[in-house]
Amino acid sequence: MDFQNLGGLECKFHRFDAELVVQEDGMAIEGYASRFGACDQGGDVVQKGAYGACLTRIAAEGRRVKMLWQHDPAQPIGVWEEIREDATGLWVKGHLLEAVEKGREAAALIRAGAIDGLSIGYRTRRATKDDGGRRLLTELELWEVSLVTFPMLPSARVAAKGDSPAEDALREMAAAFRAARAELGDH
Repeated sequence: MDFQNLGGLECKFHRFDAELVVQEDGMAIEGYASRFGACDQGGDVVQKGAYGACLTRIAAEGRRVKMLWQHDPAQPIGVWEEIREDATGLWVKGHLLEAVEKGREAAALIRAGAIDGLSIGYRTRRATKDDGGRRLLTELELWEVSLVTFPMLPSARVAAKGDSPAEDALREMAAAFRAARAELGDH
């Protein structure tokens, strides 16, 4: 799927490159939810500065961008403590709440390597088209950043810390499923 449109809210998928740290109250994650200048599979390119006005407005209002599971507004799974633009893109840092069932599930799936994607939920405020027909997103209203199964930009991976034997077993099981899926796809 190139993108989803949920009641006017667009979604843009991206694999995140993150360091994972297990904490007592959850799992800390950080990485890029969006990269500037990268054309996604839907033909959209987020431009540098696209999030600036929105992030300023959110901070001034004392609000936070939501952390959701698979873009489901009924399933918040953690909190984003820091979201900022830098020269690369939209960087996020937060933690999963393992006291929440889906938060525990997401943490286990990340540790196993089964989930490694982030996706932004946003509304386009300003965009133009380039000569190639790509949509250049110049101003976005960011609503949420979700952990997802299928990211749109395949440019980054998740790294995990604090592995345990149980996590190693889950990782091996996830690798076996990926290999089986690949084998079935070849027939």
